[in-house]
Amino acid sequence: MQINLMPTNKIIVYDATVYRISRLQYPPGEPCVPFKDDFTQQMSQDCFAHSMEYDLETNQARPLKVTVDPWCSCGGLAPDGTLISSGGFRDGARTIRYYGGPNCQNNCDWREHNDSLKEERWYGTQTILPTGDFIVIGGRRSFSYEYLPKIEGQISDKPYFFPFLYETGDLDENNLYPFVHLSPDGNLFIFSNNHSLLLSPITNKVVRTFPILPGGSRNYPASGTSTLLPINLNNVTDVIKAEVIVCGGNTPNAFFLAETKKSFLPALLDCNRMVITNPFPSWHTEQMPSKRTMGDSLILPNGQILFINGAQVGTSAWWDADEPNLTPVLYSPKKPKGIRFKALNPTTIARMYHSTSAVIPNGKIWVAGSNTHDTYKDQDKFPTETRVEGFSPPYLDPNLDKFRPTIVEESSTKDLKYGVNFETQFSINQSNLLTMNDIKVTMYFPPFTTHGVSMSQRLLILKKEGLVEDPKGVFRITLVAPPGGEVAPPGYYLLFVVHRGIPSKGMWVHIQK
Repeated sequence: MQINLMPTNKIIVYDATVYRISRLQYPPGEPCVPFKDDFTQQMSQDCFAHSMEYDLETNQARPLKVTVDPWCSCGGLAPDGTLISSGGFRDGARTIRYYGGPNCQNNCDWREHNDSLKEERWYGTQTILPTGDFIVIGGRRSFSYEYLPKIEGQISDKPYFFPFLYETGDLDENNLYPFVHLSPDGNLFIFSNNHSLLLSPITNKVVRTFPILPGGSRNYPASGTSTLLPINLNNVTDVIKAEVIVCGGNTPNAFFLAETKKSFLPALLDCNRMVITNPFPSWHTEQMPSKRTMGDSLILPNGQILFINGAQVGTSAWWDADEPNLTPVLYSPKKPKGIRFKALNPTTIARMYHSTSAVIPNGKIWVAGSNTHDTYKDQDKFPTETRVEGFSPPYLDPNLDKFRPTIVEESSTKDLKYGVNFETQFSINQSNLLTMNDIKVTMYFPPFTTHGVSMSQRLLILKKEGLVEDPKGVFRITLVAPPGGEVAPPGYYLLFVVHRGIPSKGMWVHIQK
Protein backbone atom coordinates (compact mmCIF):
# COMPACT_ATOMS: atom_id res chain seq x y z
CA MET A 1 0.00 0.00 0.00
CA GLN A 2 0.99 3.56 -0.70
CA ILE A 3 -0.46 6.49 1.22
CA ASN A 4 -0.36 10.25 1.74
CA LEU A 5 -2.21 12.40 4.26
CA MET A 6 -3.95 15.30 2.53
CA PRO A 7 -4.73 18.81 3.89
CA THR A 8 -8.39 17.76 3.71
CA ASN A 9 -7.74 15.32 6.62
CA LYS A 10 -8.21 12.41 4.28
CA ILE A 11 -5.66 9.73 3.42
CA ILE A 12 -5.23 8.67 -0.18
CA VAL A 13 -4.44 4.97 -0.46
CA TYR A 14 -3.61 2.83 -3.47
CA ASP A 15 -2.12 -0.52 -4.39
CA ALA A 16 -1.51 -2.76 -7.39
CA THR A 17 -4.07 -3.26 -10.16
CA VAL A 18 -2.28 -6.30 -11.63
CA TYR A 19 -4.22 -8.86 -9.56
CA ARG A 20 -7.59 -7.34 -10.56
CA ILE A 21 -9.19 -7.88 -7.16
CA SER A 22 -9.70 -5.92 -3.95
CA ARG A 23 -12.25 -5.70 -1.16
CA LEU A 24 -13.69 -2.45 -2.43
CA GLN A 25 -15.80 -2.28 -5.58
CA TYR A 26 -16.83 0.64 -7.72
CA PRO A 27 -20.28 2.01 -6.84
CA PRO A 28 -23.23 1.20 -9.10
CA GLY A 29 -23.11 3.17 -12.30
CA GLU A 30 -19.34 3.65 -12.28
CA PRO A 31 -17.84 2.10 -15.43
CA CYS A 32 -15.44 -0.80 -14.84
CA VAL A 33 -11.90 -0.80 -16.28
CA PRO A 34 -11.39 -2.98 -19.40
CA PHE A 35 -8.23 -5.09 -19.48
CA LYS A 36 -6.71 -8.01 -21.37
CA ASP A 37 -6.37 -11.16 -19.28
CA ASP A 38 -2.74 -12.39 -19.33
CA PHE A 39 -3.79 -16.06 -19.29
CA THR A 40 -6.80 -16.20 -21.61
CA GLN A 41 -5.76 -13.24 -23.79
CA GLN A 42 -9.43 -12.23 -23.68
CA MET A 43 -10.76 -8.80 -22.82
CA SER A 44 -12.39 -8.57 -19.40
CA GLN A 45 -13.70 -5.98 -16.92
CA ASP A 46 -12.11 -4.95 -13.62
CA CYS A 47 -14.84 -3.65 -11.31
CA PHE A 48 -12.70 -3.54 -8.16
CA ALA A 49 -11.25 -0.32 -6.79
CA HIS A 50 -7.47 -0.27 -6.27
CA SER A 51 -7.40 3.14 -4.62
CA MET A 52 -9.49 4.87 -1.98
CA GLU A 53 -9.96 8.11 -0.10
CA TYR A 54 -10.05 7.32 3.63
CA ASP A 55 -11.86 9.92 5.74
CA LEU A 56 -10.21 10.28 9.16
CA GLU A 57 -13.32 11.90 10.65
CA THR A 58 -15.76 9.15 9.67
CA ASN A 59 -13.47 6.13 9.11
CA GLN A 60 -15.21 5.64 5.78
CA ALA A 61 -13.56 4.78 2.48
CA ARG A 62 -14.57 6.14 -0.93
CA PRO A 63 -13.46 4.12 -3.97
CA LEU A 64 -11.12 5.86 -6.42
CA LYS A 65 -10.16 4.76 -9.91
CA VAL A 66 -6.70 4.06 -11.28
CA THR A 67 -6.58 2.45 -14.72
CA VAL A 68 -2.83 1.85 -15.11
CA ASP A 69 -0.80 0.15 -12.41
CA PRO A 70 0.64 2.39 -9.65
CA TRP A 71 2.22 -0.58 -7.84
CA CYS A 72 5.50 0.33 -6.10
CA SER A 73 5.40 3.89 -7.37
CA CYS A 74 6.30 7.07 -5.47
CA GLY A 75 4.71 10.44 -4.77
CA GLY A 76 4.43 13.62 -2.81
CA LEU A 77 2.21 16.54 -1.85
CA ALA A 78 2.63 19.57 -4.13
CA PRO A 79 2.48 23.15 -2.79
CA ASP A 80 -1.12 23.63 -3.94
CA GLY A 81 -2.33 20.49 -2.13
CA THR A 82 -2.26 18.19 -5.14
CA LEU A 83 -0.94 14.66 -4.61
CA ILE A 84 1.40 13.83 -7.48
CA SER A 85 2.39 10.19 -7.98
CA SER A 86 4.94 8.98 -10.50
CA GLY A 87 5.84 5.62 -11.97
CA GLY A 88 4.55 2.17 -11.18
CA PHE A 89 4.39 -1.29 -12.75
CA ARG A 90 4.05 -2.31 -16.40
CA ASP A 91 1.61 0.10 -18.10
CA GLY A 92 1.97 2.54 -15.19
CA ALA A 93 5.77 2.71 -15.13
CA ARG A 94 5.94 6.03 -17.03
CA THR A 95 2.68 7.50 -15.73
CA ILE A 96 2.27 10.67 -13.68
CA ARG A 97 -1.03 10.78 -11.80
CA TYR A 98 -2.63 13.65 -9.90
CA TYR A 99 -5.24 13.83 -7.16
CA GLY A 100 -6.82 16.73 -5.31
CA GLY A 101 -5.67 20.32 -5.27
CA PRO A 102 -7.38 23.28 -6.96
CA ASN A 103 -8.55 21.03 -9.82
CA CYS A 104 -10.49 18.82 -7.40
CA GLN A 105 -14.16 19.61 -6.98
CA ASN A 106 -16.44 17.39 -4.85
CA ASN A 107 -15.68 13.69 -5.03
CA CYS A 108 -13.00 14.04 -7.68
CA ASP A 109 -10.83 11.17 -8.85
CA TRP A 110 -7.31 10.39 -10.09
CA ARG A 111 -6.15 12.19 -13.22
CA GLU A 112 -3.70 9.94 -15.08
CA HIS A 113 -1.21 11.07 -17.71
CA ASN A 114 0.51 8.11 -19.33
CA ASP A 115 3.95 8.18 -20.95
CA SER A 116 4.80 11.44 -19.16
CA LEU A 117 8.12 10.13 -17.79
CA LYS A 118 11.13 9.53 -20.00
CA GLU A 119 12.12 6.33 -18.18
CA GLU A 120 10.25 3.68 -16.23
CA ARG A 121 10.08 4.38 -12.49
CA TRP A 122 9.28 1.17 -10.61
CA TYR A 123 10.60 1.46 -7.01
CA GLY A 124 11.82 5.03 -7.54
CA THR A 125 11.89 7.81 -4.92
CA GLN A 126 10.12 11.15 -5.44
CA THR A 127 11.21 14.16 -3.38
CA ILE A 128 10.04 17.76 -3.20
CA LEU A 129 12.60 20.47 -4.02
CA PRO A 130 13.02 24.00 -2.59
CA THR A 131 10.98 25.38 -5.49
CA GLY A 132 8.06 23.04 -4.80
CA ASP A 133 8.84 21.00 -7.90
CA PHE A 134 9.64 17.29 -7.73
CA ILE A 135 12.53 15.05 -8.68
CA VAL A 136 12.13 11.28 -9.11
CA ILE A 137 15.27 9.18 -8.62
CA GLY A 138 15.96 5.61 -9.69
CA GLY A 139 13.67 2.68 -10.22
CA ARG A 140 14.28 -0.87 -11.36
CA ARG A 141 16.83 -0.82 -14.21
CA SER A 142 16.59 2.99 -14.36
CA PHE A 143 19.95 4.37 -13.30
CA SER A 144 18.88 7.98 -13.68
CA TYR A 145 16.67 10.72 -12.32
CA GLU A 146 14.33 13.25 -13.90
CA TYR A 147 12.33 16.29 -12.87
CA LEU A 148 8.56 16.11 -13.01
CA PRO A 149 6.95 18.68 -15.32
CA LYS A 150 5.84 21.89 -13.67
CA ILE A 151 2.39 21.80 -15.27
CA GLU A 152 -0.04 18.90 -15.14
CA GLY A 153 -0.31 17.06 -18.44
CA GLN A 154 3.12 18.03 -19.69
CA ILE A 155 5.94 15.55 -20.32
CA SER A 156 9.22 15.31 -18.42
CA ASP A 157 12.10 17.06 -20.16
CA LYS A 158 14.84 14.42 -20.04
CA PRO A 159 16.48 11.82 -17.79
CA TYR A 160 19.86 12.48 -16.16
CA PHE A 161 22.15 9.45 -16.03
CA PHE A 162 23.13 8.79 -12.41
CA PRO A 163 25.95 6.22 -12.25
CA PHE A 164 25.77 6.21 -8.44
CA LEU A 165 22.67 3.99 -8.62
CA TYR A 166 24.41 1.52 -10.93
CA GLU A 167 27.52 1.45 -8.78
CA THR A 168 25.58 0.74 -5.57
CA GLY A 169 23.65 -2.26 -6.93
CA ASP A 170 24.20 -5.79 -5.60
CA LEU A 171 23.34 -9.01 -7.37
CA ASP A 172 19.83 -8.50 -6.00
CA GLU A 173 19.78 -4.71 -6.21
CA ASN A 174 19.51 -3.27 -2.65
CA ASN A 175 19.55 0.13 -4.36
CA LEU A 176 15.83 0.59 -5.05
CA TYR A 177 13.73 3.20 -3.24
CA PRO A 178 16.90 5.18 -2.37
CA PHE A 179 16.63 7.34 0.74
CA VAL A 180 16.50 11.00 -0.32
CA HIS A 181 16.45 13.96 2.07
CA LEU A 182 16.49 17.65 1.16
CA SER A 183 19.34 19.32 3.07
CA PRO A 184 18.87 22.90 4.37
CA ASP A 185 21.54 24.01 1.88
CA GLY A 186 19.26 23.02 -1.00
CA ASN A 187 21.17 19.90 -1.99
CA LEU A 188 19.84 16.35 -1.94
CA PHE A 189 21.28 13.74 0.39
CA ILE A 190 20.91 10.41 -1.45
CA PHE A 191 21.61 7.07 0.22
CA SER A 192 21.75 3.82 -1.77
CA ASN A 193 22.71 0.39 -0.37
CA ASN A 194 25.54 1.55 1.93
CA HIS A 195 26.82 4.65 0.11
CA SER A 196 25.64 8.26 0.18
CA LEU A 197 26.34 11.56 -1.50
CA LEU A 198 25.06 15.11 -1.88
CA LEU A 199 23.61 16.09 -5.28
CA SER A 200 22.85 19.62 -6.45
CA PRO A 201 19.45 19.81 -8.18
CA ILE A 202 20.56 23.11 -9.70
CA THR A 203 23.83 22.02 -11.36
CA ASN A 204 23.11 18.26 -11.41
CA LYS A 205 26.61 17.75 -10.01
CA VAL A 206 27.71 15.64 -7.05
CA VAL A 207 28.69 18.14 -4.34
CA ARG A 208 30.33 15.69 -1.95
CA THR A 209 30.44 12.04 -0.96
CA PHE A 210 30.09 10.60 2.54
CA PRO A 211 31.72 7.69 4.38
CA ILE A 212 30.43 4.20 3.65
CA LEU A 213 27.98 2.86 6.22
CA PRO A 214 29.21 -0.62 7.23
CA GLY A 215 27.10 -3.54 8.40
CA GLY A 216 24.88 -4.42 5.47
CA SER A 217 22.44 -3.16 2.86
CA ARG A 218 19.77 -0.61 3.69
CA ASN A 219 17.58 -0.15 0.63
CA TYR A 220 15.01 -2.35 -1.11
CA PRO A 221 14.83 -5.34 -0.88
CA ALA A 222 17.03 -5.41 2.26
CA SER A 223 14.72 -2.54 3.27
CA GLY A 224 16.01 -0.56 6.18
CA THR A 225 14.51 2.85 6.92
CA SER A 226 15.77 6.42 7.16
CA THR A 227 14.65 9.89 8.08
CA LEU A 228 16.00 13.39 8.46
CA LEU A 229 16.10 14.25 12.16
CA PRO A 230 14.15 17.36 13.27
CA ILE A 231 15.67 20.64 12.10
CA ASN A 232 15.96 23.15 14.94
CA LEU A 233 15.75 26.77 13.77
CA ASN A 234 16.52 28.21 17.22
CA ASN A 235 20.02 29.49 18.05
CA VAL A 236 21.27 29.12 14.47
CA THR A 237 24.46 31.10 14.03
CA ASP A 238 25.68 30.06 10.59
CA VAL A 239 24.90 26.68 9.03
CA ILE A 240 21.56 25.04 9.80
CA LYS A 241 22.38 21.58 11.14
CA ALA A 242 21.02 18.58 9.26
CA GLU A 243 21.38 15.03 10.57
CA VAL A 244 20.11 11.79 9.04
CA ILE A 245 19.44 8.44 10.66
CA VAL A 246 19.53 5.06 8.86
CA CYS A 247 18.30 1.98 10.70
CA GLY A 248 17.84 -1.72 10.05
CA GLY A 249 17.97 -3.59 6.75
CA ASN A 250 19.77 -6.87 6.09
CA THR A 251 22.92 -8.37 4.58
CA PRO A 252 23.59 -8.04 0.83
CA ASN A 253 22.72 -11.70 0.16
CA ALA A 254 19.64 -11.88 2.40
CA PHE A 255 17.17 -11.46 -0.47
CA PHE A 256 18.86 -14.17 -2.58
CA LEU A 257 18.63 -16.67 0.28
CA ALA A 258 15.03 -15.74 1.02
CA GLU A 259 13.98 -16.02 -2.62
CA THR A 260 15.81 -19.22 -3.55
CA LYS A 261 15.90 -21.23 -0.31
CA LYS A 262 13.35 -19.52 1.94
CA SER A 263 16.16 -19.10 4.41
CA PHE A 264 15.55 -15.89 6.35
CA LEU A 265 18.59 -14.12 7.76
CA PRO A 266 18.19 -11.92 10.85
CA ALA A 267 17.51 -8.28 10.05
CA LEU A 268 20.02 -5.67 11.15
CA LEU A 269 19.87 -4.29 14.68
CA ASP A 270 21.75 -1.05 14.24
CA CYS A 271 20.76 2.62 13.93
CA ASN A 272 23.28 5.05 12.45
CA ARG A 273 23.40 8.85 12.59
CA MET A 274 25.46 11.34 10.61
CA VAL A 275 25.47 15.14 10.58
CA ILE A 276 25.57 15.74 6.83
CA THR A 277 26.35 19.47 7.25
CA ASN A 278 29.56 18.81 9.22
CA PRO A 279 32.84 19.53 7.41
CA PHE A 280 34.09 16.05 8.37
CA PRO A 281 30.99 13.87 8.82
CA SER A 282 31.08 10.35 10.22
CA TRP A 283 28.55 7.67 11.17
CA HIS A 284 27.71 7.04 14.82
CA THR A 285 26.11 3.67 15.60
CA GLU A 286 23.79 2.42 18.33
CA GLN A 287 21.62 -0.66 18.74
CA MET A 288 17.84 -0.88 18.53
CA PRO A 289 15.87 -3.04 21.00
CA SER A 290 14.86 -5.37 18.16
CA LYS A 291 15.86 -6.23 14.61
CA ARG A 292 13.84 -4.61 11.83
CA THR A 293 13.44 -4.77 8.08
CA MET A 294 10.53 -3.19 6.17
CA GLY A 295 9.76 -0.87 9.09
CA ASP A 296 8.57 2.73 8.91
CA SER A 297 10.30 5.60 10.68
CA LEU A 298 7.96 8.49 11.44
CA ILE A 299 8.82 11.84 13.00
CA LEU A 300 6.36 12.57 15.80
CA PRO A 301 5.09 16.12 16.51
CA ASN A 302 7.33 16.43 19.59
CA GLY A 303 10.50 15.52 17.68
CA GLN A 304 10.75 11.87 18.71
CA ILE A 305 11.03 9.13 16.06
CA LEU A 306 8.70 6.13 15.95
CA PHE A 307 9.84 2.84 14.41
CA ILE A 308 6.84 0.68 13.57
CA ASN A 309 5.87 -2.31 11.38
CA GLY A 310 8.22 -4.72 9.61
CA ALA A 311 9.85 -8.08 10.28
CA GLN A 312 12.79 -9.41 12.28
CA VAL A 313 14.06 -11.88 9.67
CA GLY A 314 14.12 -11.87 5.88
CA THR A 315 13.58 -9.11 3.35
CA SER A 316 10.96 -7.43 1.22
CA ALA A 317 9.10 -9.28 -1.55
CA TRP A 318 6.57 -12.11 -1.54
CA TRP A 319 7.08 -14.91 1.01
CA ASP A 320 10.53 -13.55 1.94
CA ALA A 321 10.12 -12.65 5.62
CA ASP A 322 8.97 -14.07 8.93
CA GLU A 323 8.82 -13.14 12.63
CA PRO A 324 6.86 -9.89 12.36
CA ASN A 325 8.18 -7.08 14.51
CA LEU A 326 5.07 -6.31 16.54
CA THR A 327 6.72 -3.87 18.96
CA PRO A 328 6.86 -0.16 18.13
CA VAL A 329 9.98 1.58 19.36
CA LEU A 330 10.23 5.22 20.42
CA TYR A 331 13.51 6.99 19.75
CA SER A 332 14.44 10.24 21.52
CA PRO A 333 17.27 11.80 19.46
CA LYS A 334 18.11 14.48 22.07
CA LYS A 335 18.77 12.00 24.88
CA PRO A 336 22.27 10.66 25.55
CA LYS A 337 23.38 7.65 23.57
CA GLY A 338 22.43 4.45 25.35
CA ILE A 339 19.03 5.61 26.63
CA ARG A 340 17.39 6.84 23.43
CA PHE A 341 15.23 3.78 22.65
CA LYS A 342 12.05 2.74 24.42
CA ALA A 343 9.99 -0.32 23.43
CA LEU A 344 6.24 0.33 23.52
CA ASN A 345 3.19 -1.91 23.83
CA PRO A 346 3.09 -4.44 20.99
CA THR A 347 0.30 -4.96 18.49
CA THR A 348 -1.20 -8.34 17.69
CA ILE A 349 -1.42 -7.67 13.94
CA ALA A 350 1.54 -8.48 11.69
CA ARG A 351 2.44 -5.65 9.30
CA MET A 352 5.26 -6.74 7.03
CA TYR A 353 5.54 -6.40 3.25
CA HIS A 354 3.35 -3.62 1.81
CA SER A 355 2.40 -2.22 5.21
CA THR A 356 2.38 1.48 5.92
CA SER A 357 1.68 4.19 8.49
CA ALA A 358 1.16 7.94 8.83
CA VAL A 359 1.15 10.65 11.48
CA ILE A 360 -2.33 12.20 11.53
CA PRO A 361 -3.49 15.58 12.92
CA ASN A 362 -4.65 14.30 16.33
CA GLY A 363 -1.16 12.91 17.01
CA LYS A 364 -2.09 9.27 16.50
CA ILE A 365 -0.47 6.97 13.96
CA TRP A 366 -2.66 5.50 11.21
CA VAL A 367 -1.38 1.95 10.61
CA ALA A 368 -2.47 -0.36 7.79
CA GLY A 369 -1.26 -2.83 5.24
CA SER A 370 -0.71 -6.50 4.67
CA ASN A 371 1.88 -9.21 4.62
CA THR A 372 4.32 -11.32 2.67
CA HIS A 373 2.09 -12.78 -0.04
CA ASP A 374 0.20 -11.54 -3.08
CA THR A 375 -3.60 -11.17 -3.57
CA TYR A 376 -6.05 -12.03 -0.77
CA LYS A 377 -5.51 -15.04 1.46
CA ASP A 378 -7.69 -15.58 4.54
CA GLN A 379 -6.19 -18.97 5.44
CA ASP A 380 -2.48 -18.36 5.80
CA LYS A 381 0.22 -18.07 8.42
CA PHE A 382 -0.12 -14.31 7.92
CA PRO A 383 -3.61 -13.71 6.51
CA THR A 384 -4.31 -10.74 4.30
CA GLU A 385 -4.93 -7.79 6.60
CA THR A 386 -7.42 -5.04 5.77
CA ARG A 387 -8.04 -3.70 9.28
CA VAL A 388 -6.74 -0.24 10.14
CA GLU A 389 -5.21 0.54 13.55
CA GLY A 390 -4.86 3.82 15.37
CA PHE A 391 -1.68 3.71 17.44
CA SER A 392 -1.37 6.18 20.32
CA PRO A 393 2.16 7.26 21.30
CA PRO A 394 2.81 7.82 25.02
CA TYR A 395 2.11 11.55 24.74
CA LEU A 396 -1.59 10.71 24.18
CA ASP A 397 -1.96 9.20 27.67
CA PRO A 398 -5.27 10.66 28.98
CA ASN A 399 -3.51 11.52 32.25
CA LEU A 400 -1.56 14.14 30.28
CA ASP A 401 -4.62 15.85 28.79
CA LYS A 402 -4.60 18.62 31.40
CA PHE A 403 -1.14 19.62 30.19
CA ARG A 404 -2.03 19.37 26.48
CA PRO A 405 -2.14 22.65 24.52
CA THR A 406 -5.15 23.50 22.40
CA ILE A 407 -4.51 25.75 19.40
CA VAL A 408 -7.02 28.59 18.99
CA GLU A 409 -7.25 28.22 15.24
CA GLU A 410 -9.59 31.12 14.50
CA SER A 411 -7.05 33.61 15.88
CA SER A 412 -3.85 31.90 14.72
CA THR A 413 -1.99 32.60 11.49
CA LYS A 414 -2.36 29.89 8.86
CA ASP A 415 -0.80 31.51 5.80
CA LEU A 416 2.94 31.89 6.35
CA LYS A 417 5.60 33.80 4.44
CA TYR A 418 9.26 32.81 4.50
CA GLY A 419 11.22 34.60 7.22
CA VAL A 420 8.23 36.62 8.42
CA ASN A 421 7.02 36.61 12.03
CA PHE A 422 3.60 35.14 12.74
CA GLU A 423 1.48 34.37 15.78
CA THR A 424 -0.07 31.18 17.13
CA GLN A 425 -2.56 31.28 20.00
CA PHE A 426 -3.19 28.40 22.37
CA SER A 427 -4.53 27.50 25.79
CA ILE A 428 -3.56 24.92 28.44
CA ASN A 429 -5.73 23.79 31.35
CA GLN A 430 -2.78 23.68 33.75
CA SER A 431 -0.28 26.34 32.76
CA ASN A 432 1.14 27.70 36.01
CA LEU A 433 4.34 29.70 35.49
CA LEU A 434 4.53 28.79 31.80
CA THR A 435 7.68 30.08 30.11
CA MET A 436 8.99 30.03 26.56
CA ASN A 437 11.34 27.19 27.51
CA ASP A 438 8.28 25.02 28.22
CA ILE A 439 6.96 25.43 24.68
CA LYS A 440 8.17 24.54 21.23
CA VAL A 441 6.24 24.81 17.99
CA THR A 442 6.85 22.31 15.21
CA MET A 443 5.89 22.09 11.53
CA TYR A 444 5.50 18.66 9.91
CA PHE A 445 5.46 17.92 6.18
CA PRO A 446 3.18 14.90 5.58
CA PRO A 447 5.14 12.33 3.56
CA PHE A 448 4.22 9.84 0.88
CA THR A 449 4.88 6.50 2.58
CA THR A 450 5.46 3.09 1.03
CA HIS A 451 7.88 0.17 1.50
CA GLY A 452 9.36 1.72 4.65
CA VAL A 453 10.21 4.99 2.88
CA SER A 454 8.50 8.23 3.94
CA MET A 455 9.32 10.55 1.05
CA SER A 456 9.87 14.28 1.76
CA GLN A 457 9.13 13.82 5.49
CA ARG A 458 10.56 16.59 7.67
CA LEU A 459 9.88 18.29 10.99
CA LEU A 460 10.98 21.84 11.77
CA ILE A 461 11.30 23.29 15.28
CA LEU A 462 10.41 26.93 14.73
CA LYS A 463 12.30 29.90 16.12
CA LYS A 464 10.47 31.61 19.01
CA GLU A 465 10.41 35.39 19.47
CA GLY A 466 8.05 35.93 22.40
CA LEU A 467 5.28 34.52 24.60
CA VAL A 468 2.53 36.51 26.33
CA GLU A 469 -0.67 35.57 28.16
CA ASP A 470 -3.83 37.63 27.81
CA PRO A 471 -6.33 38.16 30.67
CA LYS A 472 -8.51 35.30 29.39
CA GLY A 473 -5.73 32.75 29.81
CA VAL A 474 -4.90 32.45 26.12
CA PHE A 475 -1.21 32.44 25.21
CA ARG A 476 0.15 34.17 22.13
CA ILE A 477 3.51 32.94 20.88
CA THR A 478 5.38 34.87 18.21
CA LEU A 479 7.31 32.66 15.80
CA VAL A 480 9.59 33.15 12.81
CA ALA A 481 8.58 31.29 9.68
CA PRO A 482 11.32 29.14 8.09
CA PRO A 483 13.78 31.21 6.03
CA GLY A 484 13.23 29.60 2.62
CA GLY A 485 12.30 26.62 0.51
CA GLU A 486 15.60 24.90 1.18
CA VAL A 487 14.56 24.51 4.80
CA ALA A 488 10.81 24.20 4.25
CA PRO A 489 9.64 23.55 0.69
CA PRO A 490 6.44 25.47 -0.09
CA GLY A 491 3.17 23.77 0.70
CA TYR A 492 0.96 22.45 3.48
CA TYR A 493 2.31 21.51 6.92
CA LEU A 494 0.80 20.42 10.22
CA LEU A 495 1.72 22.89 12.98
CA PHE A 496 1.83 21.61 16.57
CA VAL A 497 2.28 23.44 19.87
CA VAL A 498 4.30 21.16 22.15
CA HIS A 499 4.25 21.65 25.94
CA ARG A 500 7.06 19.75 27.66
CA GLY A 501 6.85 16.98 25.07
CA ILE A 502 3.04 16.88 24.89
CA PRO A 503 1.72 18.07 21.51
CA SER A 504 -1.54 19.75 20.68
CA LYS A 505 -3.67 18.59 17.80
CA GLY A 506 -2.16 19.77 14.55
CA MET A 507 -3.37 22.81 12.61
CA TRP A 508 -2.86 22.97 8.86
CA VAL A 509 -0.72 25.91 7.72
CA HIS A 510 0.52 26.87 4.29
CA ILE A 511 3.87 28.47 3.51
CA GLN A 512 5.07 30.17 0.32
CA LYS A 513 7.06 33.18 -0.84
